[in-house]
Amino acid sequence: MLYTEILVRYFHFLNVFAIVASLSAEYFLLRPHMRRSEITLLSRIDAVYGVSAIGLLGAGFTLWFALGKPPEFYTFNWIFWAKIGLFSVMGGLSIYPTLFFNKNRKGNSPDEVVEIPPLIKKLILIELLLLAFIPLCASLMARGVGGIS
Repeated sequence: MLYTEILVRYFHFLNVFAIVASLSAEYFLLRPHMRRSEITLLSRIDAVYGVSAIGLLGAGFTLWFALGKPPEFYTFNWIFWAKIGLFSVMGGLSIYPTLFFNKNRKGNSPDEVVEIPPLIKKLILIELLLLAFIPLCASLMARGVGGIS
């Protein structure tokens, strides 16, 4: 059981790193005008982000309900819910960029240039900023902050 918990925590961390890497790549690769072939690459990177988010949630729910600390440790911790809230807002903010990338990766010519709405880069930046606070929440929770005394 101990090794299972360690592996699930490891998988959880790997997904966090993949989310950071994919969001950072999206932010730094985005330009005001891009060819469809470049948008296809962004769409693939965004898919890594989505799959990593699902993996993170799966590992997180497993840790919450099946392994490690009792479920009450998380359920009654307001910092845990702040962490969940930050992650949920990130998920909501990612919808528009994902839909845009998926819609605009297809077309007659891979060299066709597409104008990228400035809002997309702003949304990804906000996601990155929110993401910076999630490890802080995790560190506080690990020290017992925010839970029932």
